[in-house]
Amino acid sequence: MKDFWLSCGHHLLDRDKRGWLCLTDEFMKVYLARPELVPPPEACGAERRLHAALLSDPWQPVAAKQIDAIADADARENWHFMIRFRDHLARHSTLEAMYAALVRERASVPPIFLNQLVHLILRNALDQCDDAYMLRAAELFFRPQRVTVYEGSLLVADVEQIDDNRPLSPFAAMLGLPTAPDVDVLSDANASSYWDRSDRFDFALDLTAGRRGLAGLAAVISCWVKHLLDIDVIVEPLNALSDVALAWYVGLDADGTKVGDALWNGAEIDMAAREKVVGLFRLTFCDPGIVIERLFGESIYLILAMTPDKVLRMKPQNLLTGLPIRGLEIVR
Repeated sequence: MKDFWLSCGHHLLDRDKRGWLCLTDEFMKVYLARPELVPPPEACGAERRLHAALLSDPWQPVAAKQIDAIADADARENWHFMIRFRDHLARHSTLEAMYAALVRERASVPPIFLNQLVHLILRNALDQCDDAYMLRAAELFFRPQRVTVYEGSLLVADVEQIDDNRPLSPFAAMLGLPTAPDVDVLSDANASSYWDRSDRFDFALDLTAGRRGLAGLAAVISCWVKHLLDIDVIVEPLNALSDVALAWYVGLDADGTKVGDALWNGAEIDMAAREKVVGLFRLTFCDPGIVIERLFGESIYLILAMTPDKVLRMKPQNLLTGLPIRGLEIVR
């Protein structure tokens, strides 16, 4: 199989018998190499000593007073976040277990750390994937996307790439942006080049109903649920909100949850709200016996919507906490 997403650092991790990712010293040292943590030339002695000590042993205990002795306030804040995150990692045998615990405990973690975990976990879950549409769709789980409608197609592109200041490209003009890098829309003609470009995140994806982008996203959702919950599900993209009777729903982002809440409470969904919906999916459990009793035979819907400024920010953690599985019931 071709490799992809090398930048996430998955080569530095081991796997347990279940196939989940085990921590290593080498992986933790990558965090210590982040620009937020590498002491700048003007850093004080306390910051330099802490950084050097952790490079030697990334798991050694760090007392709060060691961080509080750092002169720079921003550096102190970064180190407090990092050590809390590291200590949480150390309490779990795998990244997957640690991520699930963070989600269920609703722990306060900087979004960049959560996105990095999702990036790694998906790289593991999709290790044998040879479908470029699935891999590009999986990027929505950990990288915000800007949405546009062009000639009847619903397209998303990586926010970081689109908002970068580089010479104008045709896709940037399509989005009405003054500058942006060259971005191609993923198609059958260029899909084979995804693996060589996977760490550039410079493919746009067509999420128009009935096309391969939404089908790829549905397949990734199934894979995510199977990998983290060991539950087999079938996820089907739907074309519209019409005639959807919500017995249960999961918002795949904050705006999708708002749309679901409105439908749940019987509110009328106007055209503006409907146009915010980027993806609607029906989820079916292969073993219906694991569903809470009152939902036997009912369809479960997943709603993905964009913000008012046309950005998608998926919250894949909602799939771990929001599904109506026995033992994981969420009070509505």
